[in-house]
Amino acid sequence: QVQVVESGGGLVQAGGSLRLSCAASGRTGSSAAMGWFRQAPGKEREFVATINWSGATNYADSVKGRFTISRENAKNTVYLQMNSLKPEDTAVYYCAASFYGPAYGVMHGDPRAYDYWGQGTQVTVSS
Repeated sequence: QVQVVESGGGLVQAGGSLRLSCAASGRTGSSAAMGWFRQAPGKEREFVATINWSGATNYADSVKGRFTISRENAKNTVYLQMNSLKPEDTAVYYCAASFYGPAYGVMHGDPRAYDYWGQGTQVTVSS
């Protein structure tokens, strides 16, 4: 069984930065693709960013140039560095791991391609 745990959320002013962390345990995480998703109140969960086992990344258009996803395989940890935050970035941020999902779905942020999900961490950006 794989456990995925996010941390690093909080309250920040617009224009500020936060770094989210996601630790995967219970299985070697270096072979998994890892993704970040978010869900704002009253909205559907949406893709934010993903990184595969070789380090290839993809981002939602809304966060390109502001967010950076990275991974540290030795620690089975993935990070999401969020800069120039906007009030519309306010959401619960979820980390997910994919061991079995199709590569296309994984890299294009299809949540069905991800096998394990964390509980989420709240990010609130005040104006």
